[in-house]
Amino acid sequence: MSGFWLGLIGVFVGSAITLLADFLKHRWQTKNGRELDTRRKDMLLHMLKNRPKDTEWRKLETLASVIGADYPTTTRLLIELGARGNEKQEAVWALLKDKPLP
Repeated sequence: MSGFWLGLIGVFVGSAITLLADFLKHRWQTKNGRELDTRRKDMLLHMLKNRPKDTEWRKLETLASVIGADYPTTTRLLIELGARGNEKQEAVWALLKDKPLP
């Protein structure tokens, strides 16, 4: 077999391995990302339902810190849970059922 054909076979085998590795990595990240979001949502929901007695709202900074996420991720998860931000005070959140919009 000539070097050309061996090289061509090598390119196809290498490409197939790369595609398979990328596919498996994507599936693993997607599955783990959903599981992580679910755990984070559970924790956020617990925090929003069990507020400290002296407040009706939770600070975004605290929520994000507890779940180990940045602000955009935390706010996305809060919206998915049915929470809302305060209209007058910045960066505080509560469940919409507890604090409906006027």
